[in-house]
Parts: sequence; C-alpha cells; structure tokens
Amino acid sequence: MSSDASRARVAPIASEEFRQACGRFATGVTVATVLDARGRPHGMTLNSFTSVSLAPPLVLVTLGRNVSVMDVFRSAEFFGINMLASGQRDLAERFARKGLDRFASVPWHRGKTGAPLLAGVLATLECAVRQRIPGGDHEILLGEVLHTHIADGAPLVFYASAYRKLE
Repeated sequence: MSSDASRARVAPIASEEFRQACGRFATGVTVATVLDARGRPHGMTLNSFTSVSLAPPLVLVTLGRNVSVMDVFRSAEFFGINMLASGQRDLAERFARKGLDRFASVPWHRGKTGAPLLAGVLATLECAVRQRIPGGDHEILLGEVLHTHIADGAPLVFYASAYRKLE
C-alpha cells in the first residue's frame, strides 16, 4: 500500500487538540511591527517566530490570514520583530487585543528601515520581506534581517496557554 493511501485513511486531528499539543512547546514572545502607507505603526503579538538561516540571516513569522493588520503586513517592504522581556507581559497582552490603538502611550522609534521598534525589549530585528508563503489559515512571512539591537535580561515565555518565567 502506498504511503498516500495510508495517509488518506487517517482522520485529521481537531484544531483544539493540535493547539494543546503545540502549546507544550515553550516559546518566546514577540511583537511584530510594521508601518502602513501613511507612516502609522501597527503591530501584533506573536509566538510563531523562528530563525531560518544564518547566511543570509533569515527569520520567519506566521500571521493569521484574518488578523486585523494583515493587509498592512501584506503591503509592507520591511517589518520589525521585538523580543519581549519577562516584565513586558502588559505589552504582549496589549498587542494581542483588538479594537484599540496598540501604540498609544507605548514608547517606540523608527529603526533604520523605518520599522517601528519598541523601547526596552530584549532584542529587535529589522527585516526586509523576502517571501510570502500561503500556509493553511496563516501566511508565512520570510524576512532577511538587516539590523539588530540586543539587550540583557530574561525573556517572556509562553507555555501551555500562559505566560511563564524561566526557573
């Protein structure tokens, strides 16, 4: 029997089961940021971030196709990744909420590419969009890292649907 025939008989798992299983993988927490055509900053909390390559330096993030800022990310040439520190849970929660100006009262500056960068984070990456790849109900954004800034501190960690501290 071919492997394709074997796969056809296996029912896919429920999305909640998949979410719970993936939740057992501890991740850092980031805020992806971008400027719109008018120069206004937009951003969203993500834990779906990974490095891809050292030469050239590439990273990827995944964005839900239905998120409110998806059109801004789709039209952007550059984006920022802001790696949150353990004391920045409030920023993670703020950039995950809908229906508010996520940048109101949040200190930030434009990086060398113009990407919005948050103050006080562990690291920032300024990326040029190199590829957009469809991936189910998400879009994979592959970016080449052009500039970084690194600080010391402990990371904000997400595990089993909750924020955690490293022990």
